[in-house]
Order: sequence, then structure tokens, then C-alpha cells
Amino acid sequence: GLLQGLADGVKLALKEDLIPKAADRVVFILAPIISASTCFLAFAVIPMTGTVKLFGNETILQLTDLPVGVLYILAAASVGVYGIVLAGWSSGSTYPLLGGLRSSAQVISYEIAMGLSFVAVFIYAGSMSTGDIVESQSQWWNAVVLFPSFVIYVISMVGETNRAPFDLAEAEGELVGGFHTEYSSLKFALFFLAEYVNIIGVSALATTLFLGGPSAPPGLGFTEAWLGGWFTFIWFFIKVFLFFFLFVWLRGTLPRLRYDQFMKFGWKVLIPVNVAWILVVATLRVMTQQGAPQFLIAGFTLAVVLAVLGATSLYESSKRKAEELARFVGEMPEPSFPVPSLPGRKEIE
Repeated sequence: GLLQGLADGVKLALKEDLIPKAADRVVFILAPIISASTCFLAFAVIPMTGTVKLFGNETILQLTDLPVGVLYILAAASVGVYGIVLAGWSSGSTYPLLGGLRSSAQVISYEIAMGLSFVAVFIYAGSMSTGDIVESQSQWWNAVVLFPSFVIYVISMVGETNRAPFDLAEAEGELVGGFHTEYSSLKFALFFLAEYVNIIGVSALATTLFLGGPSAPPGLGFTEAWLGGWFTFIWFFIKVFLFFFLFVWLRGTLPRLRYDQFMKFGWKVLIPVNVAWILVVATLRVMTQQGAPQFLIAGFTLAVVLAVLGATSLYESSKRKAEELARFVGEMPEPSFPVPSLPGRKEIE
């Protein structure tokens, strides 16, 4: 059964290739190529091992370490959405067009939240280089130190890759197949290739920024020297696999959100919380660099936590009262015509 996936891929590639009569032929063919080619760009700046011995030389399995490596990944992800939008527009059909528009709005919304979650990492590590960010996690992983950023990134990466429960761009019950409804054969396979490579890409990025990259977990640093340094790749693979398992688990357990709920959650929850958290991280960073006393830093952190809890409590209370008022108004009987007189008053003839 190990070769069944390969056989299915070959079978799909050899099926009949259909192009709708109303489609823009050039753009229709170009769209899956854009999606499938841009999804591999992120792996150029992600370090997959520590220092290893390769052909007698010591190196790191990383194509290049750009000073703005994380921004490069965000730029590559932004280009990938053009393939989806062009696929929906060029198909000459309503459902793919709606799926493409949904995808563009979804990616723009959640890429903002994803980018803001990176800002806290940049402030804490003092660099945008993926290699420097991995080195800054030698004591504590960013998933612990910057836990709110980690949670927001995990939610955003699911929305960024159009996976359940955020797979609104290809919702079968609403849009048939979404932006790839009119695609078949190899072009259809390219879209699925892009989707799963993107999942691996955002998982590898989460591993790099929040779980120490290829470094071993705290307390197991002695394993990094095993197999001439190649054991670090095993740690990297395990971390990426855990994120991939999370995608599969979410798909099998959570129902799809409504589109309005999804957009409200991104703009009214993730982005405001992210901005507030960045201000907290920046303030704590400055206080630490200026040599502020530990009790002052702890007091500021506690005050921020209490303020957030208080604001959340007030918001939930006001929201509950608004819902009760709306329910009460909804339960009131509709006024009839003519309107009856109030109790204790006589009708005027």
C-alpha cells in the first residue's frame, strides 16, 4: 500500500484535461503553475539541521540565511494567492470566482495576523534572520516565552492554508469545489500539491520561529551531536510532523465556520490582541535593556494581565446583556393594527 499514493498521483495526471469554453485559456493554465511554484520558495531560508558533516565539510542544511528571511517568506506566501484568485477569475464560472474572492479576503486578513505574530519574535530575538531566531532560542523556546504569539500564529496558519475549519474558499456545500471547480487532470493535482506543500511550509516556519528549529528540546542537547549532527534533522522532522498532525486532527474534529464568523474573528480578535501583545513585549524589552528591577517588570506584566482579564470580563458582560435584550425584544408580541389602548384607559370614540 505504500505505492498507492504514487499510483493515484500518476492516474490523476493522466486523466483527460478539460478547459471550459468560457475560460481565459492562458490565465487558466498559468494559475495552478503560480500556486505550485511559489509554495516551495519558503524552504530556501529555513534551517533544517544544525551543523552537519557533508562531503568532508561542516555546513547547515539551509540554502541561504537572508537578513530579512521571515519577510521573504511572507512575500512568497502573498504571491501564491494570485494563483487562486486568477484561477477563480479565469474559469468563467460563478462558483470559482466566489471561491477566489473568498480566498483573497481570507489570506489578506489572516496574513496580517500572522505578520503581527512575527513582530513579537523580531523584537525578542533582535533579528529577522531565521538562523539568528533559532540561536536566540537556546535557553527557552519562543512558544513558551511568547505564548500568545504562538497561539495566534497557529490559528493564522490554518486560515492561511485554507484548511478546515477555515476552508471557506473551497466549501463543498456552498461553492461546489471553490476556485478549482473547473480544473481537472494535472492542473487539479498542482493545486492539491500547493496546498499540502504550504501546510509543510507553515509547519516548518512555526518550528523555526517558536520551537527552536532543528535544535533538541531542553535537556536533550547532547543528542545534537549524534550521527555527525544529522540527528538534529530528526528533531526538526518530529516537530513539523506534530504540526501536520494538528492540521489533520482539526479537519476531523471541528465544523466549518460561517464566513462572517471567520472574518470577525480575524479582524476583531486576533489582530487587536496581537497589537496589544506587541506593545507589552516591546515595553518589557525596553525595561529589561534599561536595567529595570525585576519586581517592576513582574508588576507591569501582572497589571497587563489583570487589565486584559478585566476588559474581557466587561466585554462578555456587555455582550451577554445585549443578547438578553435582543432576546427580550424578540419575544415581545408584534403590535397589531389598530393598536389597543393602554390598560386603565378608555378608548376615545
